[in-house]
Order: sequence, then C-alpha cells, then structure tokens
Amino acid sequence: MLAVRDHRDKQAFSSLFDHFAPRLKGFAIRSGVTNGQAEDVVQDVMLSVWNKAHQFDPNRADVSGWIYQIARNRQVDLFRKNSRPVPEELISDDVDTCDAEQIVGLEQEVAALRSALTRLTPSQRELIEQAYLGELSHSEIQLTSGIPLGTIKSRIRLGLEKLRHELKGTTSK
Repeated sequence: MLAVRDHRDKQAFSSLFDHFAPRLKGFAIRSGVTNGQAEDVVQDVMLSVWNKAHQFDPNRADVSGWIYQIARNRQVDLFRKNSRPVPEELISDDVDTCDAEQIVGLEQEVAALRSALTRLTPSQRELIEQAYLGELSHSEIQLTSGIPLGTIKSRIRLGLEKLRHELKGTTSK
C-alpha cells in the first residue's frame, strides 16, 4: 500500500486488487447485495483506494482495516441509494475503527470454505455455487441445466451437509 501511496506503483496496486477484490466481493454479498452490486462495490472501493492512496496513514489503520472501511461506506451508500434499510452489521458508531481480528477470522473462514468446497463432488459444488453465489433459485437452475428439480435439491442438501461436517469447529462464533 505504501508503494501505491508514495510512488503510484501500478504493480503494487494490482497485487492489492488481486488480494482484496474476492474478499470484498464476499463481504458485500454477505451483507445482502446482489452479485452484480457486489462487483460494483468492489470496483468503486478499489478505485477509491487508488485515488485516495495519499490519505492512507499506517499509523491510524492497517491496510485491510482502511480498505474494509471504504467498502463498508460504499455499501451504506448503496443501501441508502436503493432506499433499503442498512443492515445492523454495517452500522457503526466508530467509523475509524475496524476489527482486524474479525477480518483475519473472516478470511480464515473463507479459506476453510473454499477448501471444503473443493472436496465436494463437482455436481454438488456447481449447484451450490449456482444457488448461493449465483443467486439462482432451484427452478432457475433446473431451467438452465435440465437436471430434475428433485435431483438439484438432493445434491444441494447433501453438499451442504458435507460442508457443515467439513467446517464443524472451524468457524468462530
């Protein structure tokens, strides 16, 4: 981040983007925005990181805390723009503080989930990704894949059970 701030280093920014973009997208999706809106949030946040790099102060916040704060603000703006109530998780009295421990924990949970997803059968993984990441209903999946609805529901249920088993004890509460 300091290379971006001090030297406008495009390679350093590319590394930041590659690291934070998928994490920010997941963060946005978990707050209730659509996949497309999440991608817009990521683009806006990373553009702000580039444009406001001169404002980054490592003495006030770490890089991830600073970037996630920008993301939280973008999501609040998006919810206000859409006249939707802001989820309680996004409302914060102390806007300058970001719990780095929470972010690290979330990143660990995402890594554990990715790893568990690789251990599913390809058909289970594909259907779970379509239903939860692609936000498709079971009926929409049926229309696009041609797989019977009962089979879709069974594969998703079995895949989710396997994920629960795989992730048991790895998430913090």
